[in-house]
Amino acid sequence: MDRYGVAAVQRLTLLRALLVAVLVVPLLAVVSGSVLAHASALRGSTTTVSVPTWLFLSTGGGAVGASFLLASFVTDRSFIRSIHDWGVRLPAPGRILTAGARVVGVAGLAVTVAVGYLGPADGYRNLAVLLVWVLWWGGYVASTYLVGNSWPALNPFRTLASLAPSLNYQYPDRLGSWPSVAGLLGLIWLEVISPLADDPRLLATTVVAYAAVSTAGSVVFGTEVWFSRVDPIATAFRLFGRVAPVAKTADGLTVRLPGTALSDADVVSGRDEVVFVVALLYATTFDGFVGTGLWRDVATAIVGLGLPPLVVYLLSYLAGFGLFLGAFWWSMAVARRFGRTYITRTALAERFAPSLLAIAAGYHVAHYLAFVVGLVPAVATVASAPLAPPSQLPVVTTLPGWVSGLELALVLVGHFVAVWVAHAAGYQLLPGRLEAIKSQYGITAVMICYTMISLWIVSTPSVTPPFLGGGGV
Repeated sequence: MDRYGVAAVQRLTLLRALLVAVLVVPLLAVVSGSVLAHASALRGSTTTVSVPTWLFLSTGGGAVGASFLLASFVTDRSFIRSIHDWGVRLPAPGRILTAGARVVGVAGLAVTVAVGYLGPADGYRNLAVLLVWVLWWGGYVASTYLVGNSWPALNPFRTLASLAPSLNYQYPDRLGSWPSVAGLLGLIWLEVISPLADDPRLLATTVVAYAAVSTAGSVVFGTEVWFSRVDPIATAFRLFGRVAPVAKTADGLTVRLPGTALSDADVVSGRDEVVFVVALLYATTFDGFVGTGLWRDVATAIVGLGLPPLVVYLLSYLAGFGLFLGAFWWSMAVARRFGRTYITRTALAERFAPSLLAIAAGYHVAHYLAFVVGLVPAVATVASAPLAPPSQLPVVTTLPGWVSGLELALVLVGHFVAVWVAHAAGYQLLPGRLEAIKSQYGITAVMICYTMISLWIVSTPSVTPPFLGGGGV
């Protein structure tokens, strides 16, 4: 058999093995009972998987570990290069389409603010709440990593800020993207501990404040600098867009295989953007964790000892982020040691961190899939009469069992893509095949841990986070 035949066999073997790995855990869940997503409260079910938890989680972690071994055994540099270099160019979207996207974005912002203040005061009967949390954060965000990042055109904050004059002060280089890290962590913290998802007036005020800050920052430093270095939402969507198959370039649009753009050298630059990537992964994880029974029991016990609930949430939030970040930096130390390289940990992190974006994307879509599907009827009903919606809204409370399997599959697919991206990064950074493989020991171990945590959260029945009712902690 010639080398082309061997390459074809390698591809077929890899695809078959990945297909088996993707299906094994979801099938295990489906045949053993309905596995619940984080949004399971919408389904009105308290069923859990009937197989032992340790078996379920170890199977998922083992599948990720197996994908690393498989990628190591049946790939080489030329095969990886052929996958990552494939692409198709398309014409750029016209100015009319871009202008239309800007109008839609500003109109959506205006509706959110107006209905937030003038519509019903109770949660999901207000269209502003549904627009932000269901259509935008649950649905639109998924489009940025499943299709492509259209936020630069749609972004209403940028559109409004661009209308204001700019002083164009020099942005301090020492700040880098650290303000976006702080902004992301702050937004997630606010979303978790405040009634932002239930209080449309507070939500509208927050949106107005965000627009005001964006405009002020753009006036001082310029729109381009603000939305490329400081704004956390724009930064998050830009990074998520590297997971997507469609990307905008100077020549138009490029279509590549999903996730392959994550191996490019320009995805992440500097320690600040590395930390942002870890924060993006951690954000959805923490949001899911506080809705589990384990957190309810632990938080209740600690508060019972006399510690204020706000302090418990804050310390746990920061400690969890510290663990996620510490685990990743440890994996870079392992990469440097076993890869036998003098490349700095920061330089290694810049190339390996983008792989975590695939994990964040997979967990995000699994986290919100049932939530969005369950509330689509409510969105349609409220949108038909935003100022006077009916008191009873239609909600899909029972979803097919295969939806749970799909959620778990999406978590695993994100991790498989992450393993592949890290594998490609190792080969690009290190000249020796063995050193490239060994450099991934640490990051693979961390990914296995992330996998098991994600699967546990997704498959755990959702409960109401303690001490957050009635206006936050």
